[in-house]
Amino acid sequence: MPATDNRILTHANIALFDIEEGRFVLAIDDLDFDNADGYAAAFCQLIDAAIIEKQMDADLMSWLVDFEGVQFLLKAEHYSASLWLERLGADGDDELTFLNNWLVNQLQTSTS
Repeated sequence: MPATDNRILTHANIALFDIEEGRFVLAIDDLDFDNADGYAAAFCQLIDAAIIEKQMDADLMSWLVDFEGVQFLLKAEHYSASLWLERLGADGDDELTFLNNWLVNQLQTSTS
């Protein structure tokens, strides 16, 4: 089994968790156009999300991913240096809440 890419835990901070909007945002200071794909892949690996489809536009990377049986959009934008997961419909609040709580704990553990 390959080693887990820990760049999310060493470079990211939780910037926003908005359950009403269905969005979970990570701020990544060194995220840029060239490494956004790597950060997104590392995030998917960390949370064990399956990548369904990828799209890359000039300013925005958008992936359709499956986490725990719920589909989300995983987006990255180099202008805001952020990576975020957003729900597509009504489902996903429980999964986003779990991820927020779990990642807060993981990020605290990695910095101590």
